[in-house]
Amino acid sequence: MAGTRLAAEQPLNEVRLRGRLTGAVERELPSGDLLVTARLVVPRADSATATGVDTINCALWAAQLRRRALNVPDGTVVEVEGVLRRRFWRGAAGPASRYEVEVIALRRLTRG
Repeated sequence: MAGTRLAAEQPLNEVRLRGRLTGAVERELPSGDLLVTARLVVPRADSATATGVDTINCALWAAQLRRRALNVPDGTVVEVEGVLRRRFWRGAAGPASRYEVEVIALRRLTRG
């Protein structure tokens, strides 16, 4: 019983989403690192009209994941696994931040 309670109290940051992948773009950061960013469009299951969606920013760092995302046609249904990250930067209007999913696994569910 004590082991179960301790496991339940451990921090957990896991994300698993299914939706349409769009807008995958690769860019080089000032550090020289390569990054692919994309959006995952996830329909809201609780929407009475089935028109509500959530658009979630995704970041893909690993070379294999970057290549895979760039080869997925826009609108293809995928499943992603990852962790939620908050990214900070300084823009023209001052400090800014946003949440994104750092993808650690990407799997196509339909052919685009």
